[in-house]
Amino acid sequence: MKFLFCIALFSLLSSGCTKEKNMPDAATTDTNSATSSTGGSYTYLALGDSYTIGASVTQAESFPYQLQAILKKNGRNVEDPKIIAVTGWTTDELQGAVTQAKITQKFDFVTLLIGVNNQYRGYPLDTYKKEFSELLQTAIGFAGGRKARVFVISIPDWGVTPFAKNYSKSAQTIALEIDAFNAAAEQITTGAGVSFTNITPDSRTAANNVSLIASDGLHPSGKMYANWVNAISPKIMDVVK
Repeated sequence: MKFLFCIALFSLLSSGCTKEKNMPDAATTDTNSATSSTGGSYTYLALGDSYTIGASVTQAESFPYQLQAILKKNGRNVEDPKIIAVTGWTTDELQGAVTQAKITQKFDFVTLLIGVNNQYRGYPLDTYKKEFSELLQTAIGFAGGRKARVFVISIPDWGVTPFAKNYSKSAQTIALEIDAFNAAAEQITTGAGVSFTNITPDSRTAANNVSLIASDGLHPSGKMYANWVNAISPKIMDVVK
């Protein structure tokens, strides 16, 4: 049973399967070449992994699309998000996908959430620091050099989910590792003059609230993603006017 559990978790969090090693398809990768906002609308690029594409929830429930919806509700006409994200991606895999996508478009704002799979696979923190820093600069470039238009989101703590209960590491160990990755990301992000939104404490409330967890027992539900959107949307509305 424990062996089967580990296989299931790996398939959800890592890119060990063939599908996850491939570049994302048209539904998850934007290769469109265009200018920034056009026709009175705003463009949005979301970079990440399963937390960005919204694994195990509908597209409308994923945080990029909920973010688009709340911005529209508040008078910001945001186009459908352009997403580069696949379940299981680490920082280096996201870097490779961005390179292969060859995007020339500049966006009105960009979100970045990456690192959980680095932590899960036991990759060195120093490697994460280097690659995350490079990805952050890439995100700034996609925003046309406008640091105020880039928004980094912290890594949620999957150690509180039902799926993690039979994992080889304890919830406490996972939490400590997630905290270390987030501390590094926050230091790099704020040091670069970019906004950092810490949703990790909210993710940990799922330990006592199953409605915050998707049907797979691992990823966030649409309700949790809505909490993230409520935390980040005021920051975006401050600069996207």
